[in-house]
Amino acid sequence: MKLASSAIAVALAAISFGAQAQQITGAGSSFAAPIYGKWAEAASAPTGIKLNYQSIGSGAGINQINNRTVDFGASDMPVKADDLKAHNLLQFPTAIGGVVMAVNLPGIEANQIKLTGEILAEIYLGKITKWNDPKLVELNHGVNLPNLAIAPVYRADGSGTTFVFTDYLSMIDPNWKTAVGSSTSVKWPVGNGAKGSEGVAATVHQVKGGIGYVESAYAFQNHLVTTQLRNKAGNFVTPTMEAFSAAASSADWSAVQNFAIDLNDEPGAASWPIESATFVLLPTDAKEPAQSKAVTKLFDWSFSNGNKIATDLLYVPLPVAVQNAIRAAWAAQIKG
Repeated sequence: MKLASSAIAVALAAISFGAQAQQITGAGSSFAAPIYGKWAEAASAPTGIKLNYQSIGSGAGINQINNRTVDFGASDMPVKADDLKAHNLLQFPTAIGGVVMAVNLPGIEANQIKLTGEILAEIYLGKITKWNDPKLVELNHGVNLPNLAIAPVYRADGSGTTFVFTDYLSMIDPNWKTAVGSSTSVKWPVGNGAKGSEGVAATVHQVKGGIGYVESAYAFQNHLVTTQLRNKAGNFVTPTMEAFSAAASSADWSAVQNFAIDLNDEPGAASWPIESATFVLLPTDAKEPAQSKAVTKLFDWSFSNGNKIATDLLYVPLPVAVQNAIRAAWAAQIKG
């Protein structure tokens, strides 16, 4: 009887918590979805906040917060100051992550082959079409590259990860910058589109000869074969937490407004070359200020308690000074 009573008490407590929990909604970046999901799960009990997050791509997330259909939007492309002002939004970063190249090649193991930004641009411009192209063979001495067509995969939806990748290619290759440029959505010269980072990861996994760009968490969670990349220092680096952290450590946050930092092609011998912060967009004129306050409460908890969760998923936590600057921005701009 005591056991039954205890079970009933636990059930009633759970029901009580569920009734009292404050639910917030967010939408956007698939880059950020893994960490937001884990942070929200861990923060639910101590904060009393439940998160309903839709991984629909940065472009759609920006549209949803502009239209106020969610409590916060999420984007990997920092929003311009004029647009933030026009839509009464506060922008702040939450974590940093690497964008990695995933391939599907018979007999090729993780990080066995080397790629450069120039070669990636030529692949996505349709100039390099076979895996045994002389440029790839020269770069990968001793690796048995197959006589197989390259099948580039890209994001079909408006994507902050696409912005990060195309921004990097624009830095590296003038032809790419002129012909394609950088944005959340571009006119791809070749390849096939897939929806979300989940879709790109699944497509590369299924298509022989496939290559695609995804946030590192998706590559490792889906056991994709990643590659080395040449960084700004001319060194080939593998996609590891150390390489992501090295690039993040070079960032000069004091030189940007609205936290809108670009972390691509950072200096440093060990730096990973394709990297981005991911951002939250929060209304400064919310009709329900308590909802915005709950968003800041969730991320405040995550900044203070979520570093291990972040690093386990291969995200780099923000520097403490940046976290404190974000808290100051919340205090100044988020009412309620």
